[in-house]
Amino acid sequence: MYNSNIKSKLGGSFMNNYNWGIIGLGDIATSFAESFQQKNSKITAVASRTLAKAELFAKKYDIARAYGSFEELLADEAIDIIYIAVPNRQHIDHILKALVAGKHVLCEKAITMNSEELAEAMKVAEEKGLVLAEAMTIFNMPLYQELRSQIDSKRFGKLKMIQAPFGSYKEPDPTNRFFNPDLAGGALLDIGTYAVSFARWFLTSQPKVISSVMQPFSTGVDEQSATILQNEAEMATVSLSFQAKMPKQGIVAFEDAYIVINEYPRADEAKIFFNDGTVETIISGDSSQALNYEIENMVKMIEGKKSKRSLFLTKDVIDLLDQMQQHWTN
Repeated sequence: MYNSNIKSKLGGSFMNNYNWGIIGLGDIATSFAESFQQKNSKITAVASRTLAKAELFAKKYDIARAYGSFEELLADEAIDIIYIAVPNRQHIDHILKALVAGKHVLCEKAITMNSEELAEAMKVAEEKGLVLAEAMTIFNMPLYQELRSQIDSKRFGKLKMIQAPFGSYKEPDPTNRFFNPDLAGGALLDIGTYAVSFARWFLTSQPKVISSVMQPFSTGVDEQSATILQNEAEMATVSLSFQAKMPKQGIVAFEDAYIVINEYPRADEAKIFFNDGTVETIISGDSSQALNYEIENMVKMIEGKKSKRSLFLTKDVIDLLDQMQQHWTN
């Protein structure tokens, strides 16, 4: 068994102290606050559309300041980094306002609704000299860094095929955000971002969407879809469903071996099956610390200790999501 840093050290020794502010206080923001464990970094303020909700959240997680509007939080000069956890359709508005206010931004997935929005946000971030990143676990989990290192060493031969299924059962309620077109519902912008990010992490170059078909829910949003991606020599299939559970088991097949990663959005273990029958297990990181890896890497990017490669992979993923939706409307 190969074991690389089973419980990766979190919250390294950073040069500065960083104050975080949270915009949007739903389920993922709750997980973010509960998980937050960083040296020289703390959640200092939160904001909601109602002051009472912000105050309740702040009290529960021992956060110093609560604001009843997002604008008040952005005006707080002590805040260095904004974590955006509002519904997808609102992301771009809050990203741009935070960047203009001089804050670094970590935004929940999908970072924007389309490539045009992301290009605008990236332009403003570059002009302001700020870090913009998507809270995509796959681009931050140590396991994927370890696998990338081993793939680059040519241990497995050339990459050939990737499979990335993700199926979830959501109660078929048209008013629920999962199926509400006004809230950017549908499987693609929810679970689909994980599947496409998984495929893009391993593909050696940006693919094109060769084919994509979608079955709509009664509200018109995508209930399920199947997509084929292809670059010069590699292919990937992405299967999504909001009305049928499927194992989140990613398969990455090379000439000399294939990798199986269960629960791939936050995986800390992978099995490698070599053509000669040898099986190897790689363990790296800790799935329970997934959000902390995002936080840690965000600070490293701000301090110039980590490249901003993840944002360019995010850009590729958003472009692929755009292409998939274009196939559905043609």
